[in-house]
Amino acid sequence: MKYTYEQLAKMIDHSLLHPTMTDQQLEDGCKLAAKYGAASVCIKPYAVPRAVEWLRGSGVLVGAVIGFPHGNSCTESKRYETELACRDGAAEIDMVINLGKALSGDWDYVERDVKAVCDAAHQHGAKVKVIFENDYLTKGGADLSSDDFKKKLCQLCERAGADWVKTSSGYGFVKQPDGSYNYKGATEHDLALMRANVSAKVQVKAAGGVRDLDGLIKVRDLGGSRCGATATAAMMDEYRKRAAAEQAGQAGETKSAGLGTGGY
Repeated sequence: MKYTYEQLAKMIDHSLLHPTMTDQQLEDGCKLAAKYGAASVCIKPYAVPRAVEWLRGSGVLVGAVIGFPHGNSCTESKRYETELACRDGAAEIDMVINLGKALSGDWDYVERDVKAVCDAAHQHGAKVKVIFENDYLTKGGADLSSDDFKKKLCQLCERAGADWVKTSSGYGFVKQPDGSYNYKGATEHDLALMRANVSAKVQVKAAGGVRDLDGLIKVRDLGGSRCGATATAAMMDEYRKRAAAEQAGQAGETKSAGLGTGGY
């Protein structure tokens, strides 16, 4: 296999964010993340204290979402929500930018908003992932093309202290021509663009649309270090299946080679 099990498992932020998830489902999700050795769970703020208890000693971090999923809370609300999550034991914070302000070209506001969350988190030793919601940015904004808009966000977030820039929330649904709502989430183009427009000290996280092992591997190939996912079990079970098949194939080749050395 191209990467080890641990290298891929420690990319996964196991997502426990659906609005209808019960306490039991959240607990079961934390246990699953521990079983598979994920990097973290990404959980609702009110559940952080319980997640810390469920995951104690597992090596799986607890992450909380802030201003989620639309980023429209006022900056002080985001800052205080971050403070509370960190006090409760969150080691990572996934915040959403104020998209309306960004699309209005109010870059100073957006940077202050991100910096307030980063400063609050860093005071507690927590790290911050900043969500762009790229599905909403396909036409660009503020007199910038889509790519230039995302580049500007990358640079702004790095100045503000972000530890990661992140493609999506997984809930950035866009109305389609047939009236339905859907989203693409992380794309190869956006991952490559975001990786190229932050320095080495800022990491890149994919979220939304990565549902299988090949997708997870592609994220790593493109320079992503984390991936939000709900399909953790399917991904890592598939890894074990492929690794076992590869090992069996190598053993078979070795056995065949041994049979050929008898010297008839």
